[in-house]
Amino acid sequence: MDRLIAMRVFVEIVDRGSVSAAADALDMSRAMASRYLEGLERWLGVRLLHRTTRKLALSDAGEQALKGFREMVALAGDVHAQASQQGEVQGRLRITSSPAFAQAQLTAAVVDFQRLYPKVEIDMMMVDRTVDLVQERIDLAIRLSNRIDEALVARRLAVCHSVLCASPSYLARAGIPEMPEDLKRHRCVVHSAAFAPTYNLRCGDARDSGEKTVTVSPHAVLTANDTSILRAGALAGAGIAMLPTFYVTDELARKQLQIVLPAYTLDALDIQAVYLSRRHQPLPLRKLVEFLSERFGGDTAPWDRKQAVSGN
Repeated sequence: MDRLIAMRVFVEIVDRGSVSAAADALDMSRAMASRYLEGLERWLGVRLLHRTTRKLALSDAGEQALKGFREMVALAGDVHAQASQQGEVQGRLRITSSPAFAQAQLTAAVVDFQRLYPKVEIDMMMVDRTVDLVQERIDLAIRLSNRIDEALVARRLAVCHSVLCASPSYLARAGIPEMPEDLKRHRCVVHSAAFAPTYNLRCGDARDSGEKTVTVSPHAVLTANDTSILRAGALAGAGIAMLPTFYVTDELARKQLQIVLPAYTLDALDIQAVYLSRRHQPLPLRKLVEFLSERFGGDTAPWDRKQAVSGN
């Protein structure tokens, strides 16, 4: 828990009269503001506010702590203002992402960012799971998801599209599927995180109500909990895999993998920069989020533009 932010939350709650109003003022969720207040009370071992359904009231301990907290928040604001005026981007950031996105896109972006800001140190924690930003002391998480915890702040960087693809050797042996239903008779390579996985394949234009969606359950002959294994399996001829375009652009360009059912699209995911608060950002974090937004942003992600140019 960042105790300074917790103190700022407490002061805002007292000044504004409610957790919701304080959360709005600090540009964070009500759940996150409540979490900071509860963490501050646990740290001090006392109750700072008496809560009822209608109002909040300072406890004796809260009354005594309020003045000191105000002074510390004000002092921190003065220090931050002086540091910001120096304009030097330096510090240490701890970020997390899926191993696949880190390997294919994020690591190179981080290295380029550090060329611009050589005094920024970055600790990358790559895991194929959702981590608790507070518990793991994470400054920034890059998540592929359309749903983000309301206690967090998210900024969309790009869209993650996926394709069904297989090696030419597999397709020469098993044939090329022409319709979504054909997938049922093909060998498929599937991520094991998906229980009884299904593919939603869309064809047509949703704007004129001409879109058609077909849901297919693939015949999984090889499963793995890591996207790199799925790609390796597809390259080795194990079968058809659903893989993100950011991870297979080069293999598609080199014809090592071939897209199947190209007339159909799969569900897309947002690639999001996720952090705890929009207002209380270290300068290196703000610069990194801006850098990643510019690098990956636009109407089409850079890896999908590359794929379009290559003709796949």
